[in-house]
Amino acid sequence: MNNFLNKLERKMGRFAIPNLIVWILAGYVVGYTLSYLAPGVLNYLTLEPYYILKGQIWRLVTWVLMPPDSSLLFAVIMVIFYYQLGQALERTWGTFRFNVYIFGGIIFTVIGAFILYGVMYAVYGVPVAGMGAFFSTNYINMAIFLAFAVCYPDMEVLLYFIIPIKMKWMAVVYGVLIIFSLIQTNWAGRVAIIMSLLNFLVFYFSTRNYKRISPKEIHRRQTFKSQMRQPAGHGGVTKHKCAICGRTELDDPTLEFRFCSKCEGNYEYCQDHLFTHQHIHRS
Repeated sequence: MNNFLNKLERKMGRFAIPNLIVWILAGYVVGYTLSYLAPGVLNYLTLEPYYILKGQIWRLVTWVLMPPDSSLLFAVIMVIFYYQLGQALERTWGTFRFNVYIFGGIIFTVIGAFILYGVMYAVYGVPVAGMGAFFSTNYINMAIFLAFAVCYPDMEVLLYFIIPIKMKWMAVVYGVLIIFSLIQTNWAGRVAIIMSLLNFLVFYFSTRNYKRISPKEIHRRQTFKSQMRQPAGHGGVTKHKCAICGRTELDDPTLEFRFCSKCEGNYEYCQDHLFTHQHIHRS
């Protein structure tokens, strides 16, 4: 996945939108404003495949303006909170990868809406409208939160501005709520939830370090440790070395190496371990 995104970024990185989270939250502000001044307009913005196929193609985009159902005070807190999360993720991943993550979630949600529309058409034999209620921006927000929790699991936030809690435990609570929603809702709701969060599932499973448990990787680590115990030879000098697997640019010229800003000390990691390693703290 990393190699694919690297190639894609080289070709299309110039089209990435900086500060994308600002534009998304600005859309929420527009949606909240419409909900107070002209609530009837929101009916023309929802993600409804029935009306999209009849020519209302703007619904493919305008559903992102639909604000989550909440009070104005909660909306203000949400905008501030998700602005911070979005900015942090963009700094961590880079503008292009953050764009891919957000737009991937939007595209998966649209595909899910049309899959649901097709299934319901096959079941009832007639076009069915009114599915916009199943798809909302709640899951875009949840995908941002879950991705941040995976990248910064030990970061603490103040729940209700009082209770300190780590992001990983909040993510566990979110996960339980998602599972509860999947159990409680009908099959149409399950399709909407799964497709809306598919970008997070792809991100999560693609960043797991499955190589660490493979026999080949275990053998390679053992070989590396035995070589490290031997006296240094006269091999070539390397500029980069992964603190986890020990690979250098001499092992694979295509490897990319970066220092981790969260580790205390100068620890450099290859592209396979940059986002999956456990941060080193001296204290």
